[in-house]
Amino acid sequence: MTHLNHTHDPAARSWVDSANQPGCDFPIQNLPFAVFRHHSGNEPWRGGVAIGDQVIDLARVAVAGCLDGLAHEAALAGAHPQLNELMALGPKAWQALRQGLFALLQDGAEGEAVQALRGCLTPQVAVEYTLPVRVANYTDFYTSIHHARNVGQFIRPDEPLTPNFQWLPIAYHGRASSVVVSGTAFHRPWGQALPPGASAPVHGPCARLDYELEMAIYVGPGNALGEPVPLARAEGHIFGMGLLNDWSARDHQFWEMAPLGPFLGKNFCTSVSPWVVTMEALAPFRVPAVERPATDPQPLPYLDGPGNRAHGGVDVQLAVGLETAQHRRQALPPAELSRTSFRHQYWTVAQMLAQHTVGGCNLQSGDLLGTGTISGPTPQEAGALVELSHAGTQPLRLAETGEERAFLADGDTVILRGWCERPGAARIGFGECRGTVLPAHAPTAAG
Repeated sequence: MTHLNHTHDPAARSWVDSANQPGCDFPIQNLPFAVFRHHSGNEPWRGGVAIGDQVIDLARVAVAGCLDGLAHEAALAGAHPQLNELMALGPKAWQALRQGLFALLQDGAEGEAVQALRGCLTPQVAVEYTLPVRVANYTDFYTSIHHARNVGQFIRPDEPLTPNFQWLPIAYHGRASSVVVSGTAFHRPWGQALPPGASAPVHGPCARLDYELEMAIYVGPGNALGEPVPLARAEGHIFGMGLLNDWSARDHQFWEMAPLGPFLGKNFCTSVSPWVVTMEALAPFRVPAVERPATDPQPLPYLDGPGNRAHGGVDVQLAVGLETAQHRRQALPPAELSRTSFRHQYWTVAQMLAQHTVGGCNLQSGDLLGTGTISGPTPQEAGALVELSHAGTQPLRLAETGEERAFLADGDTVILRGWCERPGAARIGFGECRGTVLPAHAPTAAG
């Protein structure tokens, strides 16, 4: 775990005025990473760092002489079209770059390096984003006990939790090729589903399209094939976190998950936010891991340790907004569907990574891990419509428009937001992760 240092000082301010505004997602204490280019599109993608309403162009930083030593090496790695090479350098390089930029951005900083950095800023409104990494591998976990119980009661009312849930972080390997950056629209998927009371499935567009509020975990240095990463060293292999929406075709998913895991119900689209907040920036918001009652199963030794128990959790506040076509026509703000915190997750980020490698799996820099749906202990903290609408039996009414939603309709935009705040620390944010549902493609001649 990264310890607190001068970059977490809540009193620190930047000469970039927008970074000092109340509620800003990207103050000087944050400095998250993304990959961007100008809207013109006539230039290569490269890494950037957010400060207020500006993005620091790491390609310019690398040639401007702003930084030296390990910080300069990290800036060179971050100037590439993906952040994989930067993530592979490890915590010392990440910290050198973040702290080097922090020093140059502080209010009152002077000198040639500061002036050079001023020339590396671009307004965020003038840029577009792509995926922050080349996603070679994507694994989605299932680590919220509240979500597991909420969904399990619809499938197994007498025993909502599977026998293994409290013993290990469950996961499945997802489809890396359909991971997209925030703002990318997608078509409602086709697939098979078994209608209630039917004896044979039907083929057609998804009728129960859902979102899943998740967080993304980005792997830093990988591990060699056959060499597990112990829990105590797991966070040294984690670069940072972002927002993730694991779009889900519930009718297809529940039909095909017998006996194997998700397939078409999950592989058509997964959205991630452009910005990746480093684990160093999250240090002030670490909390103890969820405490298990003495009567519950306790983690096996390889998934347990004093450090993880003391500060394995991360208190990230999360909110889900829904903007329907009617919201847009009437210029109404999105309806807020739920709020919760990542601190409620039953398994920690370190436990997820340790479990992933315990059998010898070799993770690679830039690999994407999804946390699974994040739901809290109260009904209002559910992270998916299948929970909020009780599997579609109790549709939600949107106060602003009077519309009802049991599942998503064509034209709906789902917006995930995340931020961290507590007394004695500067508020930092993750930006947003949004995606819009387009109508299903017309059936093919064969269909």
